[in-house]
Amino acid sequence: MSMTTIRSMMAALLFLGLLTQSQTLLSQATPKNMFEVGAHGGYFFVTGDVAHQPGYAAGIHVRKATDYLFSLRGDLLYGRAFGENPSNKVMRDYELKWYSAGFYGVFSLNALRFDKSVRKFNLYAMVGGGGTNFRSEYNNEEVRMGIEYFEISPYASLGAGLSFRINQRLNIGLEHQVSTLFGRRADLLDGAELENKIRTPFRDLVQYAHLQINFNIGNPSKYSEPLYWINPLEGVMSEIDDVKKRQQEMLTDSDGDGVIDALDQEPNTPSDAPVDTKGRTLDSDKDGVPDYQDKEPYYPPRAGETVNDNGVVVNPIVPTGGVSEERVQEMIDESLKNYGLTENNSAVQEWFLPMIHFAIEGYSVKYSDYGTLASIGRMMKGNPELRLVVIGHTDQTGNEAHNDWLSYQRANAVIEHLTTNYGVGRGRFVLQWKGKNEALVPSSSSYMNRRVEFRVANSDDFEMDPPAAADKKKSGY
Repeated sequence: MSMTTIRSMMAALLFLGLLTQSQTLLSQATPKNMFEVGAHGGYFFVTGDVAHQPGYAAGIHVRKATDYLFSLRGDLLYGRAFGENPSNKVMRDYELKWYSAGFYGVFSLNALRFDKSVRKFNLYAMVGGGGTNFRSEYNNEEVRMGIEYFEISPYASLGAGLSFRINQRLNIGLEHQVSTLFGRRADLLDGAELENKIRTPFRDLVQYAHLQINFNIGNPSKYSEPLYWINPLEGVMSEIDDVKKRQQEMLTDSDGDGVIDALDQEPNTPSDAPVDTKGRTLDSDKDGVPDYQDKEPYYPPRAGETVNDNGVVVNPIVPTGGVSEERVQEMIDESLKNYGLTENNSAVQEWFLPMIHFAIEGYSVKYSDYGTLASIGRMMKGNPELRLVVIGHTDQTGNEAHNDWLSYQRANAVIEHLTTNYGVGRGRFVLQWKGKNEALVPSSSSYMNRRVEFRVANSDDFEMDPPAAADKKKSGY
């Protein structure tokens, strides 16, 4: 086996050892990202004491990112350089053969730009070194001479480059490297030194300007692109987008019933159907016909009566021969039972009390709600011991003071309607106002928030004083 072969094998083993060490250092990289494997070739020359002529070189490299700013790279390179010029009136030319293995630290110079999720180009600088075997042969007065190979000649290198991303797997680049050997050998690359082995004034530098084609190696489902292509904030930006998307989905009201999908237990109700706060279709009189199809939505059928598809009783039971006091009491008991009530009101909490909604900036009771209030009025008259809490609300737009005033006015308007039209004593109502607090639809101007609610009063419920006077001209809903 020749010495040349042995030295070449030693250089390859050194290269593989450096790559193994780099993989150990990179085992903690997060997130996991692909390796870059590249091939390159280009213009190779020496700047020294002898004018250079065009040369060439080619090689391969492997690059691995440790984080978004820094990566490690190993190179193998073969090159040939030429030169000739007159020296001391003697024409001299040389030929350099170069074999090297190098290891570099690479710094991405545009890694801190956060405007794009994936960068279109990567600008980088690199520093490192390695080992080389070289031979420089030259002609001097028509005598062919040579400089022997060294076992391993260490060198240092600087470089810079610019890569352009084609797609997730491929990029191309331009790069330039400058290398120099250590000690006396740094003056031997062009075969020129003074007599008695004295160095010439100019240190020889190996220059390599080249093109690259690079491939990212790895499973895209498990590994990202090399980190120098990726925005460090991409993960955070993706999470923020997901949160925004989920928020938008939560606030969507697909069936247009005024209850957002996140709360809607019947997501496909018709848009004009009255629903409760959970989006369920109302059947106030429990006759099996929903309110939006029921022509008598608050008239429950008695025992033995049936209703048609429009919720109208088709076989009303008409008493004959007058009605006794006992029968009246029985009818009252039946009515209470249909509403889930008893004389001692033990089940009154289970009875559904509808909500009244209002226009923007309004507190007048709408004609469409008269039927609803009529049902409440009849129920109050049939249960003289019953007291109701009437609670006014607004949506979440406008200033707080005006919204408090508006919610009070809405509750008061409903109470006045019931006392005026049904003769229910004012003392049987407990007025409360919440302003824009306790919204059904968060951060919204939905009509579901512009409402008056009812509930059966407890012994500890008390009426709230009117809010401080608010400027009616200020925006509030």
